Parts: sequence; C-alpha cells; structure tokens
Amino acid sequence: MATSLTASRALAPIGTAGKLFAFGLDVGRGMFRRPFQLREFIQQAWFIASVTIIPTALVAIPFGAVIALQVGGLIKQFGAQSFTGSAAVLAVVREAGPIATSLLIAGAGGSAIAADLGARKIREELDAMMVLGIDPIQRLVVPRVLACMLVAVFLNGLVSVVGVAGGYVFNVVLQDGTPGAYLASFTALAQLPDLWQGMAKALVFGLIAAIVACYKGMNAAGGPKGVGDAVNESVVITFMLLFVVNFVMSAIYFQLVPPKTG
Repeated sequence: MATSLTASRALAPIGTAGKLFAFGLDVGRGMFRRPFQLREFIQQAWFIASVTIIPTALVAIPFGAVIALQVGGLIKQFGAQSFTGSAAVLAVVREAGPIATSLLIAGAGGSAIAADLGARKIREELDAMMVLGIDPIQRLVVPRVLACMLVAVFLNGLVSVVGVAGGYVFNVVLQDGTPGAYLASFTALAQLPDLWQGMAKALVFGLIAAIVACYKGMNAAGGPKGVGDAVNESVVITFMLLFVVNFVMSAIYFQLVPPKTG
C-alpha cells in the first residue's frame, strides 16, 4: 500500500501535465467555435491591461537601466562603446521585454483570472453552466486567453520602448555615452527578426499564462483556501513554464536566424 501511494505521488505531476495539455487542446478547439464572446473578450482585455500597464511601465525602467549599465560597462572593457546601444536594444527586445511582460501577465492578470474562475467553481457556477448546455471553456476561457495574448503583445512593445529609453538615459547620463552613437548603433547588430521574435515570445507567454491560470481556477476545490492555493500554484507553474519555453524559443531562433555581424 505504501509503495503504491508513493508511486501515485511520483506520477501525479505527469498526470497534471497531461491534463493541462488536454485543457490547452480544448481551448484551441474552442477558439474556432461560434458565437465568439466579443463583449467578454473586450472586458477581459481592458481589465488585464488596467492591472498590468502601470506595473509594466515601472518595471521596464529599471530593466532598461540595469541592462544599459551592465552591458555598457562590459563593452567599455573591450573598447567597443559604439555598440552599447545595439547590445542594450538586443537584450531588451529579445529577452527582457518578453520576460518582464510574461511575469506581470502571470502575476497580475493570471492570478486575477485564476481567482475569478476558482470562485465561480466553488460557487458551482461552472456546473450550472454545463447543466444549461453552455460550454465554460468557450464562454469564459477562450476570451480570457485571447485577451491575455493581445495584452501581452502590447505590453511587450511598451516594455521595449520604455526599456530602450531608460537605457539611453542611463547610458548617456551615468556612463558619459554619446547620444548619437547610442542611436546610430541600433542597426549595427539588431535586425527586424529580433523584434518579431520578441513579439512571438510575448504572444506565446500570454497564451501559457492564461491557460495555466484558467486550468487551475476551473479545477479549484476546497472552498476559499482552495482558490488561494490555485492562484499560488498557477503563478508558480507559469513562471517555471515560461523560463523553459523561453530557452526553447531562443535556441530555435538562433538556429533559424543567423546573428548579424557588425
């Protein structure tokens, strides 16, 4: 008996991963069903943007500043100050922008989604919808997933702009950089596919954060404590998945798109 319990506990994460993947497939099928819940989509997009846009802007400034300081100091040791702007832009657009966006989408938007759906679950609203013949995935999950994906792309653009601007200010003010050299070096190493990669990462990260949050919320159990646990688990799982997916997407990108040489 003890051995079977130990084995079941060891295999529990695999079962959860399988259920999460199956839930993602159900969400994918639900995106093509009609009618599309346009009003719910607009409401959720506005809500997610309202709770994430200010923290995203505030986080983007130190992101850009730290990258500019670290990259600028390192490049200065090699005597290649003319590439400071390009290196900072690459770091923000490729990595810092999507990562900062995904963390805020998961921490602010995803937790709110998990709490909302978890509360509906323990109040048996989801069961009532299924009894009435309404698919909760199509009615509630799909609009939230699409809203997270849309907001993540726009927030990634915001982080990129604010991060590059913050890096410019700190490089020019604190490191005695030249404004013209910083701006002119943008095209030295950076290329258009870098921007598309950052947008694609933000889109995928928003998808993952929304699916995990919806899955944990719709499977909450045990009253209010279960809802709180579902929210915490959704944020932790999303963070772990995001870093793994970020590594995979970066590795694939560098295999498909050769780096631009100065």
